[in-house]
Amino acid sequence: MDSLTQITLGAAVGEVVLGRKVGNRAMLWGAIGGTIPDLDVFANMATDEISALAFHRAITHSFAFAALAPIALGWLIHRLYAGEGFGKAAGWAALSLLSLIGLGSLTMPVPPGEVGKVALAITAAILAFPLLSFVYRRLRKREPLAGNPSWQSWAWLFFWSIFTHPLLDACTTYGTQLLRPFSDYRVAFNNISVADPAYTLPFLLCLLGAWVAGRRRQQLRNTLNRAGLVLSSIYLLFTFYNKYRVDQVFEASLQRQGIAYERYMTSPTILNNLLWQGVAEGDSAYYHGMYSIFDARPEVAHFTAIPKNHHLMDRLPPSRDVEVLQWFSDGYYSVLPKGDTALQYNDLRFGSLNNSFERPEDFVFHFILKEENGTVRAQQSRERPKGAGDALGRLWERMMGVE
Repeated sequence: MDSLTQITLGAAVGEVVLGRKVGNRAMLWGAIGGTIPDLDVFANMATDEISALAFHRAITHSFAFAALAPIALGWLIHRLYAGEGFGKAAGWAALSLLSLIGLGSLTMPVPPGEVGKVALAITAAILAFPLLSFVYRRLRKREPLAGNPSWQSWAWLFFWSIFTHPLLDACTTYGTQLLRPFSDYRVAFNNISVADPAYTLPFLLCLLGAWVAGRRRQQLRNTLNRAGLVLSSIYLLFTFYNKYRVDQVFEASLQRQGIAYERYMTSPTILNNLLWQGVAEGDSAYYHGMYSIFDARPEVAHFTAIPKNHHLMDRLPPSRDVEVLQWFSDGYYSVLPKGDTALQYNDLRFGSLNNSFERPEDFVFHFILKEENGTVRAQQSRERPKGAGDALGRLWERMMGVE
């Protein structure tokens, strides 16, 4: 999910683990732990766009990373507050994280020479937080932390703040490679949007209240923090139930309209859990429809047929970029001709900006495929339709339902 949500979740679980012992430091390092998996975005600085796409939500979002990385991070933060041995611990942590990320990425569809560079970039980004904290403490001449928890306690904090991150991400449409490096399967429950204020804001307000309460009002602090966790968990359970109901509506609507399909998926639109979109795969086309729980009737009134045009890909030579895109989109894609030689690859899971698929630029997530010297290269297109700035207004209007 979005960074603010992951920071909030990480800080809340950090408070549960070590709040009584270290106060607001538990929230701070929990928030950092909740951010660490998403530092894989630094792959964009070290490799090409398609390789970075494959790296996102890969090894740093895996169960293996959640189990092993906290050992190095817990030892490092313990030495940071002990006031000695930080340099040796930092070296050991750097080697451990670099090895974990590098070895865990060897099976990625990425040129072998790029794996080391990406692992180095992500490791440097992770260690930037404790290194900056070390410099700050040195400059301010801070004393060692009284009652510094054991490295195992710090590791436990990082485990929960990192482990909960990919679990929440797996609830979105993007998908999360929880089983890396053993499998590239992308877990995607599609029950919540990548950004949902109804989940985040109550959670965040409770967390901020706990921060302000401070250690002197520990009972109030605990109550507020746990209230945030309970509210967010209840809402997350509601999204699973809501998806179950929406799936029933889509299945019944497809059957009622006589649309033959092999499989389908549904997902909430951005910033809410009220308006849903669905894509069903037929023989030669996909069928896209929308449904709001405020609609007068529990049905998808209209499905838009989107021609697959997969045959257009037959003219392309085998390509790593295309294979990555097909894996990433889970096969939910259409193809359009783009000029005389290029093709447009549309990932249909993310829908349209204006509830229309009439123009090539309407598709939210699309790539341009071009053949260069016998090799097909893919580049994400930033082209947007006219009137895209009014997309949120149209989304709100549709969310309010139709008669």
